[in-house]
Amino acid sequence: MTLRKPSKYGTKFRSNSTPFNSKRAKTVESTSLRSSEATSQDEKYQAVRLANSIDEAMGFPRFEAGKPRTGWLINMHSTIIEDPKVPGGRAGVEYYFLDDNGTSFKAIVEKEDLQMPNHLLGHKRRFLQLSFANVGDLLGVRKSILPIAQKNKKNVNAMDTYAEMASSNVGFDLFDEEVNDRPQKAFIDASEYIVDIREYDVPYHVRVSIDKDIRIGKWYSVQSKNGVISLSCIEDRLKRADPVVLAYDIETTKLPLKFPDPVIDQIMMISYMIDGQGFLITNREIVSEDIADFEYTPKPEYDGPFTIFNEPDEKRVIERFFAHIKEAKPTVIATYNGDFFDWAFVEARASVQGIDMYAEIGFRKNSEDIYQSNYCVHMDCFAWVNRDSYLPQGSRGLKAVTVAKLGYDPDELDPEVMTRYASERPQTLAEYSVSDAVATYYLYMKYIHPFIFSLCTIIPLNPDDVLRKGTGTLCEMLLMVQAYRGNIILPNKHTEPPEAFWNGHLLDSQTYVGGHVESIEAGVFRSDIPVNFTVDPAAIDELLHDLDAALKFSIVVEEKKALDDVINYDKVKAQIAKKLLNLKETPNRNEKPSIYHLDVASMYPNIMTTNRLQPDSMIQESDCAVCDFNRPGKTCDRRMPWSWRGEYIPAKRDEYNMIRRAVANEKFPGKTKKSPMRAFEELSTSEQATIVKKRLQDYSKKIYHRIYESKTVQREAIICQRENPFYVDTVRSFRDRRYDFKGQQKVWKVKTDSLKAAGAPANGLAAHWNSIPTAFGVCFREHFRKILHSL
Repeated sequence: MTLRKPSKYGTKFRSNSTPFNSKRAKTVESTSLRSSEATSQDEKYQAVRLANSIDEAMGFPRFEAGKPRTGWLINMHSTIIEDPKVPGGRAGVEYYFLDDNGTSFKAIVEKEDLQMPNHLLGHKRRFLQLSFANVGDLLGVRKSILPIAQKNKKNVNAMDTYAEMASSNVGFDLFDEEVNDRPQKAFIDASEYIVDIREYDVPYHVRVSIDKDIRIGKWYSVQSKNGVISLSCIEDRLKRADPVVLAYDIETTKLPLKFPDPVIDQIMMISYMIDGQGFLITNREIVSEDIADFEYTPKPEYDGPFTIFNEPDEKRVIERFFAHIKEAKPTVIATYNGDFFDWAFVEARASVQGIDMYAEIGFRKNSEDIYQSNYCVHMDCFAWVNRDSYLPQGSRGLKAVTVAKLGYDPDELDPEVMTRYASERPQTLAEYSVSDAVATYYLYMKYIHPFIFSLCTIIPLNPDDVLRKGTGTLCEMLLMVQAYRGNIILPNKHTEPPEAFWNGHLLDSQTYVGGHVESIEAGVFRSDIPVNFTVDPAAIDELLHDLDAALKFSIVVEEKKALDDVINYDKVKAQIAKKLLNLKETPNRNEKPSIYHLDVASMYPNIMTTNRLQPDSMIQESDCAVCDFNRPGKTCDRRMPWSWRGEYIPAKRDEYNMIRRAVANEKFPGKTKKSPMRAFEELSTSEQATIVKKRLQDYSKKIYHRIYESKTVQREAIICQRENPFYVDTVRSFRDRRYDFKGQQKVWKVKTDSLKAAGAPANGLAAHWNSIPTAFGVCFREHFRKILHSL
């Protein structure tokens, strides 16, 4: 097996005085290989072969046989394995590894229902599990079954649900005369028994990662036995591998007051950094003079030596950039808003010059308008800033983020003068161009790289998805892992109905009123300046009444000690009671305060675990009515108040019906311009709801002189305390692991401080332990939000 030994910067890229003699970039015509979906089996296989050839060229040969290998998992993607016995091939997952010595390789690796009535008694629903050779077969069957399941589910009424519950409690007697006397249908289609379909939308590589417990960001021992690849996690190996990271930014020409247009504008400069070494490629058709090597180091810790390549035209600029990518073989490419601008512009200009970007470096746009490749992770830093930086909406440009996160003020240049500066002040433009690459590289390395790969160790997604998916999706992935371990079938995603009403009014939106921090008194407080206090005597009485319980909780639960081992319990209790009585007798006091910091984020897991809050525990009175535990004096239905807030249209139900009858007689445009007009009943449910809502808004504006009204109502939620606690257990285990990680973070911070002279290993592990608690905090907030949305 041939394995690469990657050179971070290449051997052909030192000076612009040396002619650039690399091979010309390949040029291809627009073919089916560029389409996101192949239209035939041969085209699918051809696309897979091309992707495999790109992987091998970029240093990822397939590991199929030989001695066991050890590697750090950095990426994964679904693929198809050609098999003459299986039409359409077999589904597989490609895992991309970095080896100990810098080389790389890849390898291919080929329920209790919580919504069932009375499932608390241990009754389980029977599911028919379908397995497929490839994803295409799954999608074909899903397309046929899903409409049937949705139709049958609508026909299931409350009596069917109760009958299902009753049949699960009582055994079936074949000789029961009453059963035999029941009228039977002459013919029953088997499809009528399909009332639901679950876990049909889980991506294949996610399914494999969950079932086989494989996570990116961990070390694995990879073995091949008789052509079958097996992965074994090396749990005690914590320090991450060091992938080759490339961060780049482009500068383009533009017309005055216009956004750059790849049809008519050109690339002036491409600036990029590879593992701390900077490079700048200039287009001498636009730039008036050669740029010499220079250094841009805004702060001592952000080193930026730059080597300059002055190329004669745009085509040579793109060729050199692609050739350097193929030479350095990065496994992570970082951009800032690259999905929207940089990659799209480079791809378009490469196409104009007759270069296929995908055939050259393996990057192209997917169905979600995200630029990805198989072998290399694309980290768009702008996605992290939007989701995880907590910066204000107007402060998310690269310049503002650099000031806030990296602590220096970068070079600034008005976009309207950039094209002019290329001819008048090229050195100034070059310094501005490299400043963006430096900021992008160090922003990624300092914040995004440790954070994303820490999340990857607990979430079964590849880094591109962990970066871009919403926190709700990340939370669902965690729950899927725990559900699989607990043999629990996950419910489908909750979807809001197209129309909802409150007191006869059509709702525009409904939500919960969240908690807020109340600032009782603002000001500057110090522990050495006395403050006036007013103590509530009733609160002191409550503390005295609960003193025994509080002390026992502190000793047994928090400190995990036996109460009998405490020899001075009564003495300490008397001291505390004496101090409390002193506060009660003198409620008005002027004393130096003790300053405490309350971590609001730590409240989320405690609230959830204490009250057993989880989506499946949010039940109605009807659920309790059919439960066998519904007996006098039950305590399993914890009731908690919450505030519902709805925004509704003032028009009443009869006016809504009037509007709906009126639009039912109208015709509406087709889905395309050439499509015929459609009747109201031919529209989809969502289209009907949108039209009726718009008409009702116009009617309310004319009659009631307003479109919306809002109302806040106090409601009561019933939390089942007997529900399967897999959600709460997930939160509890994550909370405990987060505390362990924070402890490790403190330990390694001390080690880092003491080993600064030699401390490369300590620094790497300190960054590892520092990033994991932050990643866990993101999950906690989303867990709590999902619970509130299930009310």
